Amino acid sequence: MPSVNNILCAVDFSEGSARVAAYAAALAKATGAAICCVYVAPSLAEYVGFNVPQAALDTFVGDVVESAGTSMHDFIDEHFKGLPAKGQVLTGYPAEEILKAAEDCHADMIVMGTHGRTGIDRIIFGSVAEKVVKTAACPVLTVKPREAA
Repeated sequence: MPSVNNILCAVDFSEGSARVAAYAAALAKATGAAICCVYVAPSLAEYVGFNVPQAALDTFVGDVVESAGTSMHDFIDEHFKGLPAKGQVLTGYPAEEILKAAEDCHADMIVMGTHGRTGIDRIIFGSVAEKVVKTAACPVLTVKPREAA
């Protein structure tokens, strides 16, 4: 069996993120792997053409990234206690940033939720998990946000 030394855990800080983290933590404990936990804030650059000033978008994204940094620190402390784990907040298109982060941290596995968006957002933005599964160079474990009934 191939060794798992680095696990990328992608979260969106929704309720399902704790479940995703639990799987990543269990795998890390079983394999001795380090965890790189990432959150991707959308850049919102696609909204510039809708009469939304770039400066307003930049300010909003900056506030989201700052808040996410605090959330990431707390998330790591709560879900990866005693494990070699680091957190990263990125900005951009989630699937692309997750794949790039997996490459940068030499991930042997990606653990992520099956979906974070619902409704019209999912239709517009598509499934990040699907794009990551189809494109990743390493295995991807997808976790449903809730246990099956």
